[in-house]
Amino acid sequence: MSLEKIQSVLFCCDLNSVRSPMAEGICKKLHGYSIFVQSAGVLSNSEVDPFAVEVSEEIGVILEKHRSRTFKEMEAWGDDISSFDLIIALSPASQRHALEYTRYFSLKIEYWNILDPVDIGDTRNARLNAYRITRDQILKNIEKRF
Repeated sequence: MSLEKIQSVLFCCDLNSVRSPMAEGICKKLHGYSIFVQSAGVLSNSEVDPFAVEVSEEIGVILEKHRSRTFKEMEAWGDDISSFDLIIALSPASQRHALEYTRYFSLKIEYWNILDPVDIGDTRNARLNAYRITRDQILKNIEKRF
């Protein structure tokens, strides 16, 4: 991993409803005063997954006001994807989508293999535990990377 100073990071996943909002929230909590942080999805979902909201609140990260957005929506709102120092893809689909930007811009892209907890577990507690595993994987990766 590079020791250069990262000033902006974009986390991305499939729907911007579980992994990337958690990553955005955790990174903002830990580094929000020194790094500009955003998240996006390949596709759009109207809201953050309630299990992601709940397990994030357990560590003091508030996601309930997060609005899911796609790469295209970010660009339509004036965000320049090429202005990010680093894009961190949290799913294979988002990695492929992010790599499309390297055709036109010189961007650094990393892939973190993070568990997708959706549809894991038959009970509420089992599902929450899967989301906690995902949250903790993201937290450890952010602590290691930044």
